Amino acid sequence: MIDWTKVDTVLLDMDGTLLDLNFDNHFWKEFVPLKFAKKNGLTIDAAKQQLEPRFKSMEGKLEWYCLDYWSEALELDIAGLKAEIAGLISVLPHVMEFLEKVHQSPKKVYLVTNAHRDSLDLKMEKTCLQGFFDGIISSHDFGYPKEHAEFWRLLQQQQGFEKQTALMIDDSLAVLDSARQFGIAYLLSVSRPDTQQAKKDITRYLAIEDFRELMAGL
Repeated sequence: MIDWTKVDTVLLDMDGTLLDLNFDNHFWKEFVPLKFAKKNGLTIDAAKQQLEPRFKSMEGKLEWYCLDYWSEALELDIAGLKAEIAGLISVLPHVMEFLEKVHQSPKKVYLVTNAHRDSLDLKMEKTCLQGFFDGIISSHDFGYPKEHAEFWRLLQQQQGFEKQTALMIDDSLAVLDSARQFGIAYLLSVSRPDTQQAKKDITRYLAIEDFRELMAGL
């Protein structure tokens, strides 16, 4: 699937790529509406009806990923609520074996995420993955989400990697589209980002269900 001899830099998304997206899906679709409903005297269904269009309107924008933004907008301690259910944070199957192998190779490995630093810190604390990376980059450091072309320009400027020898793995097709437009040579999607949901049918990019599919030749 990947000719590893042609890859010098590995860029890895976090949520839905390395970590089970079930945590985030449950948090935003169930736990936040529950807390919002309690705070505002609403039924959960009414809370969801209010929140879903607000969430939808921010998709692909940096605010969607910003805990400070949602804490203020919803008058809830979003970082604190994430910590309450942090027991649900988990690494996807066979991620650890892959990270160990790629970390031992001469390739540079970067975690490249849209996650807010508070969420990122919580997840690294729970999973202890930080030692596998040559760098951990949050799009909030640059002021642009990964869906934006300027993010990639700033990332390359900071890390100095070559586009033609870089691999990006992400469960978001919008992010992969942006990376492709920037010129990242190798792009892979993840067909089962949430272990509680069915595998996705992805046709736009090569896709893996788990990281065992990439281990050969690494």
